[in-house]
Amino acid sequence: MRARTLLLTIPWLLSACRNGPDRPDVSHVKVDLQTVRYEQAFFALDTLDIGGGLRRLRATHPGFTDLYLGQILGIPPGDSSPAAFEACRRFLRDYRPILAMADKAVGDLADVEGALEEALRRVKYHFPRYETPRRLYTFIGPMDAIATGRTAAYGDIITPQGLGVGLQLHLGADAPLYTSQEGQALYPRYLSRRFDPAYITVNCVKNVVDDLFPGRPDDRTLLDHMVDKGKRLHLLDLFLPDAADTLKTGYTAAQLEGVAAHEGLVWNHLVASQLVHSSDLPRIRPYLSEGPMTPELGEGSPGYVGLFTGRQIVRAYLARHPETGLQALLDMSARDILEGARYKPR
Repeated sequence: MRARTLLLTIPWLLSACRNGPDRPDVSHVKVDLQTVRYEQAFFALDTLDIGGGLRRLRATHPGFTDLYLGQILGIPPGDSSPAAFEACRRFLRDYRPILAMADKAVGDLADVEGALEEALRRVKYHFPRYETPRRLYTFIGPMDAIATGRTAAYGDIITPQGLGVGLQLHLGADAPLYTSQEGQALYPRYLSRRFDPAYITVNCVKNVVDDLFPGRPDDRTLLDHMVDKGKRLHLLDLFLPDAADTLKTGYTAAQLEGVAAHEGLVWNHLVASQLVHSSDLPRIRPYLSEGPMTPELGEGSPGYVGLFTGRQIVRAYLARHPETGLQALLDMSARDILEGARYKPR
């Protein structure tokens, strides 16, 4: 039986967010990050000599060029046919206005590079054996080139060559390209409001978190998935302690403050609806999916509410067991974390 809708008549009130974790000094940790404005090199190609230009681009940026052509543009890297070259010319022609918008929106990215270097120092501090990315590639891909990470959907990637930032999805939340009827048909407002340069650093670090922590292959239940998200947000808190929670969760400020104010009601709904230990995907998917809201929780609630609940469970566990090592936490089952947390929010 479908659970009844909750909280429709309850206003999503404001509530202060909790403090973040302690921050160790990482100034002594060495990382090397180089920004490569790949989109500028690609759009500098001579359309009368696409083949020669691609060869030179491949020599200058090996690995990433083949990945960009094959996996982002959908052009086989070794294809030297007239059709492949024409596809490149067409993309260069059609997306040149996007290049101009991106140049204006993101500037020189010096602030992003500095924030990422600091975050990667924290990654290296907590995971000394992890090889942090050494390059930050910016590129422009097709407008529908969006990937689904473990906590959000965005146009940024991690590759063997380094981090990749799809600038076509960072033109600014209110860019006419997104707010137009055609843009909203492709990306509704609950997604496009996050297509802002402010999300570049967080998205990149989320990709590092997903690379570091593939997850537990036996995760099946809503609890498993929520705690998995909670672990990822905990890592994000460690690596980006100064980043706003709105950027980390993707919620609006009102949604974040509201769900914190009604934390107990959300948890009681999940328990009463027998969803916590359910592995029925159609039933649990609304709590783990992007959306304008979580339908069962009513207007004003955030979509993907499992992010918040999972984070609170992990925080409750660590509050009771602060001695827990980071790797031990990542390896621990969701059931053990919930039991140790004694999570019973009001």
